[in-house]
Formats: sequence, structure tokens, C-alpha cells
Amino acid sequence: MTEKGAVIGQLPQGPESGVNPLDEPVVERAEPSIERIDRVYRKLDLRIIPAIRSNVGLSQTMNEAQHHDLGEVLHLTPKEISTGLALFYVCYVVFDLPSNLIMTRLSPRVWMSRIVIGVGIIGSCMAAMKAAWSLYLLRLLLGIVIAGMWPGMAYYLTLFYPPSRTGKRIGQYFTAAQVSAAVVGLVSAGFQKMDGLQGLVGFQWMFLLYGLVTIVVGIGLLWWLPDRPLPPGEVSVRTGVYKYMPRSKPALTGEDALIHYEDLTRVYHRHRWNLRDLLHVFIDWRLWPLLLMYFGVVGVGIGVQNYASVIIQATNSKLSSIDLSLLTAPIWIMDLIAILLVTPISDRFHHHRALFFSVPVCIQIAGLLLTTYGGSEAHPWPRYGGLLMVGFGLGPTVPITMTWTNEIFQPRHGEVGVAAASALVSGLGNLGSILTTYALFTGWVADSRPGKKQYRNSTLVMVGILCLSILSAFVMTLLLHVVGNGPGAKQVSSGSSTSEGEGVIVDGAAKRELHERGLGRLWWRRR
Repeated sequence: MTEKGAVIGQLPQGPESGVNPLDEPVVERAEPSIERIDRVYRKLDLRIIPAIRSNVGLSQTMNEAQHHDLGEVLHLTPKEISTGLALFYVCYVVFDLPSNLIMTRLSPRVWMSRIVIGVGIIGSCMAAMKAAWSLYLLRLLLGIVIAGMWPGMAYYLTLFYPPSRTGKRIGQYFTAAQVSAAVVGLVSAGFQKMDGLQGLVGFQWMFLLYGLVTIVVGIGLLWWLPDRPLPPGEVSVRTGVYKYMPRSKPALTGEDALIHYEDLTRVYHRHRWNLRDLLHVFIDWRLWPLLLMYFGVVGVGIGVQNYASVIIQATNSKLSSIDLSLLTAPIWIMDLIAILLVTPISDRFHHHRALFFSVPVCIQIAGLLLTTYGGSEAHPWPRYGGLLMVGFGLGPTVPITMTWTNEIFQPRHGEVGVAAASALVSGLGNLGSILTTYALFTGWVADSRPGKKQYRNSTLVMVGILCLSILSAFVMTLLLHVVGNGPGAKQVSSGSSTSEGEGVIVDGAAKRELHERGLGRLWWRRR
């Protein structure tokens, strides 16, 4: 609920102002330059938050020599570990959509904080696991509380950026997660040195400390994350439990706020969605190619994340548990490099998302084949090089898929389209994660037997689902050219930013999105 005041930079109008808008001329503001608009969006970038994570996959090989790895301490079989890993994604699939829809009705800032605090609490509790049932229970609870975090951030960014600019920003958020994964790989070597301290083994220290840090970060989000933007001059009225929540500083003020309002008007004038609007999203055919794209790349990404140390160990059995932890970090550093290189360029050529998606997927396929068939027992490092290629190829694919989802569904279905579509793509797409964590690698008994062909079938399955992702991107591009996603193909609903009889172009950003930015105004081309 809000109170309204005079809009900054415009004459007050209406009976209460004493000004008749029919008699008085409207003062037009000069349109801001592209450079000025870019500075506003760069100012928003300062409020992007990193993610912190621990890694159950690493705990499979931590302190193996001391028999203090996850399986030994909890007396788990490889199949029980893979089941515990997969249960998390089952809850992710089920609860992603409800979480994102709740977020559209509540404060996004508070909801994101709730997710992070919940993840920290459950993560800390994982230090107390004693048997298979506790692993299953905590992985289920973790999936429930974290559901909506990734698609929620993708939706949250569309409240501040036009879709054509979200690829870079979603990539930056994803980069924070990858940096965290790399840091965990490095720091887990230190946790192994803490093995036995205060009666806790290495992986228990990892879960406990990362959980506590995550709780602190989640509480800090209540002050740091900006809430849903309001039109200049409009003030939020806090009611109910929100009266007891800390206020966060507005993301933009003054002239910056007015420029943002004029450039992204669509997010300031949202309609309250209903079940009919949600149904329109579900039956939109554009949802399903995106879902299949995500299915392949996230399945491979999660499979590599959870089994990287296991795969490396299979390529070189002479490595110690500390070596395995350290060697996982470069995979995510390569992932980080690719995100920083590819996602900004994909925003500048946003009409060619399929190309920027498919080329990295091909790199993943080449890397998996190298990991499967390259090298030898005497020279195993080419197989590790294949994993680095997989990490590089993984980087841009998930952010680009989520960005393309935003670009397609925001003009067609408005805010509920972004929230529901991103949740469905992320949630149902994580069926690929269930496949790779439960059915492949240690979960596939026949494929996990030691030898030259260990895990070969698992990697070939991942190659297959990546081929499905490329095919889906091609089909999506072809159908968009045939059917379209423009004014003639628009499906208008009460949840959309455009109503029947209105034009699709509603703000400055929408006008610019009709054309690609290309390589203009990059730092080396500015005078």
C-alpha cells in the first residue's frame, strides 16, 4: 500500500492541484542520453548480492584417508548419497513456482532474506547428521527453503532492469555462486586440516561455518537489498509485520529515480494477476523449449558440481583428498571467466541468444568427450582439462536461458509471466539435476565400477541431454521466426503491462529493445 505525492520533474495536475491539464501545457522533459541511462543502471549494480554455499559433493572425498568422509561417518552407501543429493532437487521442482508467486505478492527483499536465512539454518544443521535418515531429511528441508532463490533473483532483477540488460546481471549473480563454489573447493582443503578439532570432522566444520556465515548474510539483506521500486513521489505505507522490519535504502533517488521510471515504466504499473493469467503462462508453447534447454545444462552443471571430485579421482587415483578439493576450484574459475566474457556480449546482441547459448554447450560436449576418452593412466591430465572445458561451457548457459525467458514472457504476460515462467523453467528443468545426481555416477552401480570405463556411460548420458538443449534452442529460434513474439502474437491478459488496445512499446527501454546495442559505447570505443 502506498501514499502518492507529486511526481518529480512533472507539473502537478488534477482538481486537488488547482491546475487543469486541459488548459495548461505539459512541461516535457528532455530525453536523457543513453550514457546517462547507462549510469543509472550501473548504479543499481552496486546492490547485487553474492551467494554463499557449501558443497555436499565435496564431502564425499574429504578426509578419505582418515575414513572421515561423508559416507564413512554416516555409514552410507554410494546409492544412499546419490539419493540424498537428488531429494534436494525433488523439493526444488515442487516448490519453485509457489515460492516465486508468493514473492510477487509480498516484499521481494524480505522473501529473499527469508530464503537465505533458512538455507543458513539448514546448512548449519547438516553438521549434526548421524545417519542416512538425517541426510534425507535435511536435504528435503534445504530444497524446500531454498526453492525460489534462483528464479526469484531472476524475477527480482526484472523489477530494476529491462530484459535485454538482465543477461549480464543474472550472470553476475550466478558468478557470485560460482566464486563461492570455487572458494569452497579451496577452503575445504583447510577444513580438512581441522579434522578432529572439537570432535568434528572436516566436512562438519564446512557445513557449520558456511551455514553461520549464510545466516549473517541473510539478515544483512534486510538492510541491503532495495525493495520493489515505486514511482517518484510515491511513498510506501508499512502495515502488519512489515512495520517491524528494517527499512532498506531506496535503490535510486532524485533525478536517477525519475530517469529509471521513464525508462522502465512497465514495472511501476503492475496489475494484480489472477489464476487465468497464470493459466495463460502455462499454456504458452514458448515455455517448453526453454525448459528443455535448462534441463540439459543445469543437469550437467549440478552433476559436475556434486561429482567433480569423484570424477577427478576416477581419472587419477593417486590424488589425495586435499588435492581433489583444490582441483575442483579451477572448474568454477573457468565457469566464472566464461560468464564475465559471454553474458555482457549476449546482452548487446540480445536477438541472438540461441547462438550465445549453443556455442558454450558445444564446448561442454567436447569437454565431456575429452574427459571420457582422452589421456591414459600414465597421462591423466587431458581428462582433467576436459572438465575445465565443461566448466567454461557451463558458465553462460544457465544465465542466458533465464534471460531469454524474461525477454519472451515479460512483454507477453507481464510480471506474473516472468515470475511463473522463470520458476517453471528452473523448477521443472531441475529434473535434469535429479537425473544426474540420482541415476548417474555413484548412483549407477554398473557404471561406477573402477576401471578404464568408469563413469563413461554417465558422461555420455550428459552429452545426450546437452544435444537436447541445443536442439531445443534451435526449435525455439525457428518457431519465434515463424510464429513471432511481437505485437501480432501478443497474448494480452490482466497481468500484462499492456492492455487491449494499447501499444506494446510502453517505455524508453522497450523502444531500444527493438534494436541491438552491438559493440557501440564500449570503453575502448568511447571518445
